[in-house]
Amino acid sequence: MTLSIDEKKAIIKYRIQKAWNSIQEADDNARLGYWTLAASRLYYAAYYMAAALLVDKGFIARSHSGVIHIIGSEFVKKDFLSKEDGRLISRLFNMRQSGDYDDLFDWTEEEVQPFFNKTKDFLARMEKLITLK
Repeated sequence: MTLSIDEKKAIIKYRIQKAWNSIQEADDNARLGYWTLAASRLYYAAYYMAAALLVDKGFIARSHSGVIHIIGSEFVKKDFLSKEDGRLISRLFNMRQSGDYDDLFDWTEEEVQPFFNKTKDFLARMEKLITLK
């Protein structure tokens, strides 16, 4: 399905807002001591901004893994984003997976807190690459 420029802009704007809202949700959950939920929201913040970037550049991903793959192959390998950025989104995805699906497992403040600023910086770098806002 081909999207018009206005449809793309609306989707991109929506996903950018969801990304920043997810950061706020991560902060809120952290203040309450819900570190596993905070880790999940950090991942979703990165995912939504990555999804906005993909729409902007005309890529289609059918899964979360697909989004991560395209970020790696089209943005990290081509030096629009750093290798650290590629590792970060993969790490956040794995954290979300563990928190959601592993039995008898919860993330701690010490494990999650270091990812807040890294994720916020990552969102800002991806958002700068988006041209249709």
